[in-house]
Amino acid sequence: MSNDFENRSIHTIHEKDKVGEVKIADEVVAIIAGLAATEVEGVASMAGNITNELVGKLGMKNLSKGVKVEVLEDSVSVDLSLNIEFGHNIPAVSTKVQDRVKTAIENMTGLSVLDVNIKIAGVNIDSANS
Repeated sequence: MSNDFENRSIHTIHEKDKVGEVKIADEVVAIIAGLAATEVEGVASMAGNITNELVGKLGMKNLSKGVKVEVLEDSVSVDLSLNIEFGHNIPAVSTKVQDRVKTAIENMTGLSVLDVNIKIAGVNIDSANS
């Protein structure tokens, strides 16, 4: 298991003069971003590729679905792919998502968020028919 952690992309957030180091896997940053995005009203779900969709249908939840992160020295760039609920203002929801994701990542990891790019992949019309 320790070998599995070593093979993932990780970022050290503090070292040397502390008791030890703290490392955060890129996947953890992606999960934080995905959870923060889905908390925003108007976001129906995260959109993913075909593999992620199949994993979701098999009952295994992938919390980083629809999220791509690129962690540099002490900053991160985030790309999100979202499905929006029908009837919500896309620019307004997108702005809220960008703010929520940026705040969540910066507060939880100490990394600086360079940008949060959003791709609207679909519109959920199920809630409109209810």
